[in-house]
Amino acid sequence: MTPALSGQPMKESGIEWVGKVPAHWSVRPFFSFAAEVDHPNVGLKERNLLSLSYGRLVRKDMDRLEGLTPASFEGYNIVEANDIVFRLTDLQNDMRSLRSARALERGIITSAYVTVRPQAGPRFFEYLMRSYDTTKVFYGIGGGIRQSMKFADLKRLPVVVPPVAEMDSIVAHLDRATTRIDALVAKKIRFIMLLREKREATITHVVTKGLDAAVPIKESGVEWLGNVPAHWEIGAARRFYSFNPSKREISSRHRSQEVSFLPMEAIGETGKLDLTRTRPISEVDTGYSYFANGDVVIAKITPCFENGKGAPVNDLTGGVGFGTTELIVLRPSNLVSQQYSWWLFAATGFRRFAEGHMEGSAGQKRVQDEWLKAQMIALPPLAEQETIVAHLDRATTRIDTLIAKTERSVELLREHRTALITAAVTGRIDLLKAA
Repeated sequence: MTPALSGQPMKESGIEWVGKVPAHWSVRPFFSFAAEVDHPNVGLKERNLLSLSYGRLVRKDMDRLEGLTPASFEGYNIVEANDIVFRLTDLQNDMRSLRSARALERGIITSAYVTVRPQAGPRFFEYLMRSYDTTKVFYGIGGGIRQSMKFADLKRLPVVVPPVAEMDSIVAHLDRATTRIDALVAKKIRFIMLLREKREATITHVVTKGLDAAVPIKESGVEWLGNVPAHWEIGAARRFYSFNPSKREISSRHRSQEVSFLPMEAIGETGKLDLTRTRPISEVDTGYSYFANGDVVIAKITPCFENGKGAPVNDLTGGVGFGTTELIVLRPSNLVSQQYSWWLFAATGFRRFAEGHMEGSAGQKRVQDEWLKAQMIALPPLAEQETIVAHLDRATTRIDTLIAKTERSVELLREHRTALITAAVTGRIDLLKAA
């Protein structure tokens, strides 16, 4: 139920991002409500390492850290349950992350973060700071965006302070309301996952088994294909595709001509391309992959390959394009349709099989062009390919539409959660009517 607007007397808070608050609430500087915590972990008295992630403090294994690690954890700050931790670093480059969280247990946190201990109502203060966080208050303190801030930069930040009993009522209401919203969001996210699994399973099944379950089948001899319809043709990919066509086919074009340009971020995970970028041929004819209308591009590097980046290529500016070198470009022969080729190599069954054959170091593994050329595939007759393409287009469009609608409902629920917290901690809802 949407809470009623507060009917109690209100006053101007004098805080730009808060507006009016109940007349009996006080407005105080940050330092009068919360004190800085400065408790170095001298002698390694505490080994429960905490990290701020997605608005929560989570445990980290001190002995299994990856990446940059400190020479010693003695300089880390010891925090207690109900302390509030702020990550006020990298403010210029990251305006999306949640930057505050309440500690649920004793532990240590990097001293690069600011830790404070509220004098009263730590749960209310947690919600209040989350409201300040989501309304981007921290980015404008001191008259502009800074790279980082310390407690000295926060201490005169104005905060609204209701009576303690009212703090407790607000917290109880928000706990109930956000729990309901979070449960609904979790259900919707699970539904999205199931839809994506159904989409992947549908594609893999149709490109390996076809649409007619009654046709005779044969053993393909290919691990990820299994049994396939007996009339399908089996052969190495090089029989049906040419790989990485040569840019010499456009050597006669003027080098100032604009053509499409595809960095990896312009290549989607569901067969879509962002074709808004163009470059003159002179800027891209060296050091980039070449392709043309009618080709199929597949990302070959991890994690882009596993995530399904790739697409059939059409509607290119000038009919051709260049892009990231981390692409394998396939040009279908007259035995296979372009769109069917995309569905075939987009199939999760194929991608999972290929993952086991990627080469290179961790984080830089790639599907090798020569490996892909040698892989056995099964192809139905061209007319059947077109029927399968039409079926998959319809099936995946229905699923994608439902995914998009569900994702939008999740977005709206999260926006409602954020607005609800802000309204509650600024006294703009009537908790008696909302109870």
